[in-house]
Amino acid sequence: MNFPLFIAKKIYSDNEDKRKVSKPAIRIATIGVAIGLAVMIVSVAVVLGFKHTIRDKVVGFGSHIQVGNFLTQQTTLEYPIAIDDSVMNMLKKIDGVKHVQRYATKQGILKTDSDFLGVVLKGVAQEFDTTFIHQNMVSGSIPQFSDSANSNNILVSKIMADQLRLKTGQRLFAYFIDDNGVRMRKFNIAGIYETNLTQYDKAICFADLYTTVKLNGWKADQVSGAELTVNDFDKVDDTENILIDRVNRTTDKYNETYSSKTIRDINPQIFSWLDLLDLNVWIILALMVAVAGVTMISGLLIIILERTTMIGVLKALGARNKTIRHTFLWFAVFIIGKGLLLGNIIGIGLILLQRYTGLVKLDPATYYVSTVPAEFNLPLIIALNIATLLICVFVLIGPSYLISHIHPAKSMRYE
Repeated sequence: MNFPLFIAKKIYSDNEDKRKVSKPAIRIATIGVAIGLAVMIVSVAVVLGFKHTIRDKVVGFGSHIQVGNFLTQQTTLEYPIAIDDSVMNMLKKIDGVKHVQRYATKQGILKTDSDFLGVVLKGVAQEFDTTFIHQNMVSGSIPQFSDSANSNNILVSKIMADQLRLKTGQRLFAYFIDDNGVRMRKFNIAGIYETNLTQYDKAICFADLYTTVKLNGWKADQVSGAELTVNDFDKVDDTENILIDRVNRTTDKYNETYSSKTIRDINPQIFSWLDLLDLNVWIILALMVAVAGVTMISGLLIIILERTTMIGVLKALGARNKTIRHTFLWFAVFIIGKGLLLGNIIGIGLILLQRYTGLVKLDPATYYVSTVPAEFNLPLIIALNIATLLICVFVLIGPSYLISHIHPAKSMRYE
């Protein structure tokens, strides 16, 4: 039998004297651990949810890696690159690549009878992954895009639709100005999307790849580039390194040079901002663990002082200091365990409440999301529980040595 554990159970289940000083201390320690863990769980869930939501929105507009013309990626001008079937197949076979799609862009002006708006027309083809846009559709539907015909359909954002007072099914004119003069196209608004990622919603509208290539005056196999989606975002740099070895600095049949960039390279400000959130999480975790540790130390000291007589009796019966320390550490584990249980109930409950009700709202113009995103990550929650338990027990080892200074003869007269 584990003697310290046996005694700790007896002390923890002792409810005979309701006037004990340690009762409020135990409750405060339990509440401190519970609140600390709940705040840590909610903080990690919100930060992870926020980071992944914003990241997925940015990736939705530009994929994980873009392969294009070297000159385009070094300047603000648009240069074409040849992406034919052989190049597409080669890109698809690269380790880690999940999906490849072509795109072409053209700056233009959308005009109605009363207003006009500068936009970037992004042409996509039949291989375009519509999952992201489908999740953010406000009205209408996503047309079948093509690289061989012009359907005259266009997807615009809600910001554009509101500014130009447009609705699904309406027609509008688009004007494109370049060295060849002014060209006009008539489009039908097939659908309206809203991602709340303002810098993209204000600029990007989707049309056929065929239309955009023709507006740019390029050959049929020339596009702005190819967007690659990888299986694991954390390994995007590994896939990028393969592209650097196999694709970058090679030339197409028009002597244009291939180059690639990751989504982090394309949007360094957004990802740097998201990385800063990790620092906030570490600060919150440190503060909450400190709160839980301090309340546990205070509670343990009060319990030791209240049990001074019992400690003296145990020493008189031959119990070693180590045995008695382990007894009170086991007692502390029971308190921490109850606090962890309550903290999990509160923290996970708040996460689920937010996920399924969207109770806490945000300003999408500032935070890019309309509600606080909360991501349920079971391995991280388990890790937080284990870390909190180990750290709290560790910080109690020092205060437990107070027991070695208690003498049996004096403690038996202690009140």
